[in-house]
Amino acid sequence: MTAPTPPPTLPASTLVRPFTVSIPDAEIDDLKQRLARTRWPDPETVDDWSQGVRLENARSLVDRWEHGYDWRRFESELNRFPQFLTEIDGLDIHFIHVRSRNPDAMPLILTHGWPGSIVEFLKLIGPLTDPVAFGGDAADAFDVVVPSLPGFGFSQKPTRTGWDVARIASAWTELMKRLGYTRWAAQGGDWGAVVTTALGAMRPEGLLGIHLNTQYAFPAQIPDTDTLSPEQRYAVETLARYTGELGGSNHLQGTKPETVGFALADSPAGQAAWIYEKFQSKTDNHGLAEDAVGTDDMLDAISLYWFTNSAASSGRIYWENRSATLAGPKVSLPVAVTVFPKDIPRLPRIWIEDTYSNLIHCGEADKGGHFAALEQPEILVDEIRTGLRALRGGGGVPSA
Repeated sequence: MTAPTPPPTLPASTLVRPFTVSIPDAEIDDLKQRLARTRWPDPETVDDWSQGVRLENARSLVDRWEHGYDWRRFESELNRFPQFLTEIDGLDIHFIHVRSRNPDAMPLILTHGWPGSIVEFLKLIGPLTDPVAFGGDAADAFDVVVPSLPGFGFSQKPTRTGWDVARIASAWTELMKRLGYTRWAAQGGDWGAVVTTALGAMRPEGLLGIHLNTQYAFPAQIPDTDTLSPEQRYAVETLARYTGELGGSNHLQGTKPETVGFALADSPAGQAAWIYEKFQSKTDNHGLAEDAVGTDDMLDAISLYWFTNSAASSGRIYWENRSATLAGPKVSLPVAVTVFPKDIPRLPRIWIEDTYSNLIHCGEADKGGHFAALEQPEILVDEIRTGLRALRGGGGVPSA
C-alpha cells in the first residue's frame, strides 16, 4: 500500500483533533491467547458453504490471524494517512483526510458499509488524490475524506437510538462544512451507498453529485414476473437470494444486534467467521473469498472490528434502518453509478434510470462483486474519475 504525501496542512477548525491508532500490546496478546483457545464447532454436514463458513476454511483463516498476521504492519500503514476526530451531533467521528496537491481538486467523501470500514478505501486514496503518480490525469484529482460510520472503527459508539442514515448524512454534511468545503461530491457502496443516496435526496448546499457502486433502485412494487425482461428477472432472483439464503446476518443485526454483540464480543474466531462468510458470499470469487480479497485485507477489517469491540454497535445500523427498503428514494441530483457483475442484488439499467433522473454515468465493470473497493480498486477509481468528471465543469471545484 502506498500512501500519498500531500503538502502539510492544518485542519480547518480547532474542533478537529489529530488522531493516531495505537492498540496496546496487551490487547494484541489477549487476541492471540483467545485464538489459541478457540473451541471449534463440529464440521458441517455438507460439502459446500450452504450451512455457513466451512470449518477447514475458518481454521485456516484463524491460524493465519494467530500465527502470521501482523497488526502492527497494518497500524503503521493506517497511521501514514492524516487521521482526525471531530464531535458532530454528540459523537466523535473518526476520519481520514488527505488533500491533493492540485488546488482545483474536487472534495470527495467516501462512505463504507458493513462489514466494511475505512480499510476498504485505503488503496483508493493515493490514485484519487495524486492521479498523475498512478498514470492518471491531474485534472481528475480529489481531496479525500473517509469517515468511519458511527459505531464503527474508531468513531464513537452511539449510546441512544436515532442514528439512522438520514442523521449520518446530516453529520457528513456538517463534516464537509467543518473542513471548509463549499462544493463537494460523495461516493459509497453497501450502507455507504444508502448514506450517499440519502445525501443525494437531501441535496444539502454544496453537494454537486454522487457516485454509487451499490444502487438502491428497485421499484416500490415489482411488476408481475411475466412482464419482466431477462435483466429485471435476474435482479429479482438476486434480490430473493440476498434476502433469503444470504440474509442471515442482515436479519439478526436488524432484529437482535445486541445478541450478536454478545456472541462475538468474547470470541475473535466467531468475529472472523461472521465477517468471512459475508466476504465469501458477496465477492466475485472462484470458490473462496481469498480469490477476490487478500487474506490479510480481510484480517485487517476483522481486526479493526475486534480491537474496537464494535460487533454490536456496527450491527445496529441494520436495526436503526430496519424499515428501509431496496427501493430507495428518488434522486434528482446528478448521479453516477457503476454496476459490478457479481454484485448481489444486481439491478438493470432501466430501473437505475427511473430512480436517478439525472444519471450522468452508468458504467458496467467486467469483474467485481459487492465489495468493489476491496476487490477491484483500480476499476472503482477509474469509474469514480469518469463518473464525476462532468461535475467539474464551470471552472472546476475550488479546494478548501
